[in-house]
Amino acid sequence: MRRSTIIYLLLFVIVLGAAYYFNSHKNATDIGTPTETTTPVEYLFTAADGLPTRIQIEAKTGEVVEVERNADNAWVLIKPEEVAADQGTVEAAATQVSTMRILDHLPNMAPDAVGLDNPEYTLTIQFTSGVERKSEIGVSTPTQSGYYVRGNDGEIVIVSSDSVDSLLKLLTNPPYVPTETPAPEATP
Repeated sequence: MRRSTIIYLLLFVIVLGAAYYFNSHKNATDIGTPTETTTPVEYLFTAADGLPTRIQIEAKTGEVVEVERNADNAWVLIKPEEVAADQGTVEAAATQVSTMRILDHLPNMAPDAVGLDNPEYTLTIQFTSGVERKSEIGVSTPTQSGYYVRGNDGEIVIVSSDSVDSLLKLLTNPPYVPTETPAPEATP
């Protein structure tokens, strides 16, 4: 092969490669501006309400658990009986109050279709701002990812099941202070 033929072939390959590169990598201005597709995260209770100072959960079957902060800012169990509460357990539950994420709004949902004509649970929270919020919790969604909830405003929403389940555990396992097991005594 002649030297000039090789040079022409090499130039042809370079031009072909450059044309491919410029055609496949368009300018950012040609692509367009991306649009916002994510929805903002909403919570059942807002930070403006403050921190929880009292939490009461009632089941439609009659069980009730209520905890509140006393004058020393320590959590105490009020119901089912008035005793000291396990601080870690109640604080973890109080933290879940601020993470009750709304997954969806259901403006035209009939309350009886989602268990809110006779709610499974009623959640009453009092906050440091003095505001008291009451929410009714219906049945869980078919996918088990959330619960149907009606808030103070009467709107029915789906709230993430993770945060609701952790609060409902207080009903089945009230936050009593664990009793210490005495150390075994040595026998002579």
